[in-house]
Amino acid sequence: MKTIKSYRDLVVWQKSMALVTEIYSTTRLFPKEELYGLVSQIRRSAVSIPSNIAEGYGRYSTNDYTRFLQIAIGSLYELQTQLEICLNLGYLSRDTFERIYESSREIERMMSSLIKKVGKEN
Repeated sequence: MKTIKSYRDLVVWQKSMALVTEIYSTTRLFPKEELYGLVSQIRRSAVSIPSNIAEGYGRYSTNDYTRFLQIAIGSLYELQTQLEICLNLGYLSRDTFERIYESSREIERMMSSLIKKVGKEN
């Protein structure tokens, strides 16, 4: 089993970073009037996921780590909701929505598993 030396070694962090990149690429195509609305919110939510995973990893207590992982999963739920709004408004095709949403669900499952694992270390 691979030893985790840094938050960068966490697959969930790596997948979250890939999701951020995909979100930025996808939202570039949104209407300009959404730049300070949905685009800004979606990007902030997406960026918050790996950021909170990393910040929590750097904390010295498992309670703090768990709290930051919970914040990250909250940001993920926020992102999923915003993506559905974009689908409803016609800013995302069904295929794009499904692809990004499935990536987010995989990250969600991984984070839930990590939260349980970290909680057991406490």
